[in-house]
Amino acid sequence: MIDLIVFLTLLALGYIFGRIAETRHFKSIQQREAELADVLAFSERLPPPSDEPRRIALVGGNVVISVDYFKVIAAGLRSIFGGRVRAFESLTERARREALLRMKQEARNLGAQMVVNVKLETASISKGNKGQVGAVEVYAYGTALIASPP
Repeated sequence: MIDLIVFLTLLALGYIFGRIAETRHFKSIQQREAELADVLAFSERLPPPSDEPRRIALVGGNVVISVDYFKVIAAGLRSIFGGRVRAFESLTERARREALLRMKQEARNLGAQMVVNVKLETASISKGNKGQVGAVEVYAYGTALIASPP
């Protein structure tokens, strides 16, 4: 009985602190998205036509976000009953948005105002023998267009 109480207590603490961390990260993402709104990102392969001379540079942003144990348990239960795994949906959303922000920040550091041909690569990092997902990696990359001085 004590083991069950300890397990449920740890599960509740994991859920509470995981939610707090996730909420803080989403707030940070929203704030930085507003700050980097002037750096445009497009999936279009070719840049818009322009007469201005410009340089190009490859920019990228990489992030690895770990899965907390509550999400693993929730996903395990969901796999028994079927349906959407919302716990992992928020994880991948945070990872994608963070990777795009890091790519945009690198573009801004180079003086670019636009990134074209943006691509996202996603990978899961497994742990243990059972192939459980331990973390999600997202890499965002594209071509930064930097205005050249006349």
